[in-house]
Amino acid sequence: MLSIRPATVNDVPLLRTLIRELAEYEHELDSVLITESELARDGFGNDPKFCALLAEWDGQAAGYALFFDFYSTWRGRQLFLEDLFVRPQFRGKGIGKGLLIKVARLSQEEGCSGMRWEVLGWNQSAIDMYRSLGADFLDDWKLVLLKDQALRDMAERAL
Repeated sequence: MLSIRPATVNDVPLLRTLIRELAEYEHELDSVLITESELARDGFGNDPKFCALLAEWDGQAAGYALFFDFYSTWRGRQLFLEDLFVRPQFRGKGIGKGLLIKVARLSQEEGCSGMRWEVLGWNQSAIDMYRSLGADFLDDWKLVLLKDQALRDMAERAL
């Protein structure tokens, strides 16, 4: 039986474990730099930067969704779904769809005009699920990321 609940600060070790499992699935485990203390501060401190939901199947941790607010100058307040992950042994039970539904409900309750997220091009099962739910794919847009040394170099440039 599926249950979905908000994560609490006590769930931080589990949340970090699930984040690492997602990164391993995406062949990017070495890219995970986040610590438990950073997750606790950024998600459960005085000024939370994200929200997380935990999915449990018969009391066992099955997956999670992590999301946060962002603002579109065209559409107003929206939610960005940073992570949606279901452990392999729990896939095919509707858990991912359940997490998406819960995030969609929260976005509506908060007055958001939409949700946005990314999916890896090789993750066909996720792409198929998102299409079946009516999601639009923004193929004309390119994802841009400035990080690490390039970010430091940019920040140090004179105005």
